[in-house]
Amino acid sequence: MRDTLRRSRRRLLALLGTAALAMAGAIALPGTAQAANVLTNPGFESGSLSPWSCTGNLGSVVSSPVHGGYKALAGAVSSSDTAQCSQTVAVQPNTAYSLSGWVRGSYVYLGVNGGSSTWTSSPSAYAQLTTSFTTGASQTSATIYVHGWYAQGTYYADDISLDGPGGGGGGDTQAPTAPTGLTSTGKTSSSVSLSWGASSDNVGVTAYDIYSGANQVLSVSGTSATVSGLSASTAYTFTVKARDAAGNSSAASNAVSVTTSAGTGGGTGFTQAAPYLYEGWGDPPSPSTVMSATGIKWFTMAFVLDSGGCTPAWDGSRALTGGVDQTAINQIRAAGGDIVPSFGGWQGSKLGANCSSASALAGALQKVIDAYGLKAIDMDIENTDEFENEAVQAKILTALKTVKANNPGLRTIVTFGTSTTGPTYYGNRLIEQAQSLNANIDVFTIMPFDFGGGADMYGNTVAAAEGLKTKLKSTFGWDDATAYSHIGISGMNGLSDQSETTTPAIWTSIKDWSNSHHIARLAFWSVNRDRGCAGGGVVSNCSGISQNTWQFTSITAGFTG
Repeated sequence: MRDTLRRSRRRLLALLGTAALAMAGAIALPGTAQAANVLTNPGFESGSLSPWSCTGNLGSVVSSPVHGGYKALAGAVSSSDTAQCSQTVAVQPNTAYSLSGWVRGSYVYLGVNGGSSTWTSSPSAYAQLTTSFTTGASQTSATIYVHGWYAQGTYYADDISLDGPGGGGGGDTQAPTAPTGLTSTGKTSSSVSLSWGASSDNVGVTAYDIYSGANQVLSVSGTSATVSGLSASTAYTFTVKARDAAGNSSAASNAVSVTTSAGTGGGTGFTQAAPYLYEGWGDPPSPSTVMSATGIKWFTMAFVLDSGGCTPAWDGSRALTGGVDQTAINQIRAAGGDIVPSFGGWQGSKLGANCSSASALAGALQKVIDAYGLKAIDMDIENTDEFENEAVQAKILTALKTVKANNPGLRTIVTFGTSTTGPTYYGNRLIEQAQSLNANIDVFTIMPFDFGGGADMYGNTVAAAEGLKTKLKSTFGWDDATAYSHIGISGMNGLSDQSETTTPAIWTSIKDWSNSHHIARLAFWSVNRDRGCAGGGVVSNCSGISQNTWQFTSITAGFTG
């Protein structure tokens, strides 16, 4: 927006029968476990998952909610994956062990492969799970796991403890040799297949950890793997490390760089209905109340700015974690939803303009990604300092390319203004730079308002989106369907800064057009304003028109892409 209002925006269930199973083969009386936690990184305080590995790349380390310390595990379960995270450790044969951990979420399980397990349902705060098992007569390793349940929302785990003596007598401290001959054996637009030569170890290799850049993305027991959830036409660099049962990791293998194949039509498979919510302005509503009333699941949280020295903070002044913004995010996730933060906006001290380099900007973005275990980020590129500065545009796009390569599966969105017929000069330049830099942006979102008194908000919005589609086709060589699938629309409910009027009926028509053309994203500025105040003008906490409370959010919740 081009004034104060625009600054604020611009915006079971059939439960598994997991009865406890006694470890086979224990004939002699078991030894007594000593009170020592043999797990590595039990509270995830290292800031990374290693040596834990999670199915589907669905695990991440977050800063909230935690049970103890500053970090915890978040498992983003899906309808087809329980986001099981596991760690294999060395143990002693014929010995009793006690397993415990603190968990939070709907249906969370803790256990040992082939042995006992326990679970709890829907704790609203962290609850402790405990179980015990006895190793077999010749058992020297055990795999501990924690997981959620299908389609039950993200679970959290922290301070997991396996109490008992470590394996290997006096302790195995010898690391395996490095894997050799890492090579790519195949690729698609969303995956890369790898193979390598086996490592050796004085006791035995139990796992191979695959890294994309500095981030562990997969762990397997054999000497081949397929890393999925990648982005099309994107360069990735992989290495592999061997790990033994005592948690010793080898040096990295040789690095191999692979660029995924180009998409073959049909787009990204990513859709998002995510109206803006701003905790620093406009009488912010309770997100759980809005979700319950409307069925919305995603929110775009505004705005992450620079608090000085290329340091991200909400609005440039509120701490990244521990404040009202995190409280809102916790509410959203507890209700089964999620958020995408918006970086930038119309004014303020922006990271894109103020970070000294693309790598510094990528580091600032990574701090926010790590703090919240994000699945997507939005760069709201506006005004002369970012949008109308081609060097800053390139810096932002390069940083987005970097974090996408370092966080497989992360979706990147750029949001910018438009004319009634499609992108302006700087919008076209942004798209061309994205292609030139191979930034692989998932969604190009236009803000079709503040046209300068345009009366036909439905017609102008559709014309602007069609103009964007044409530009995407000519720049990337896409067909219509693929171009539409990379388009987002972010409108303004009620009165815009220039008193253009978008009514609920018009927004419904825009939503219906968006569904029929299968675009990727639908948003509006903002939930704070999604309350009626006919004749109220352009203000922060209502739309200026007659409408039902949360009516635009309810309409947006019907966007399916």
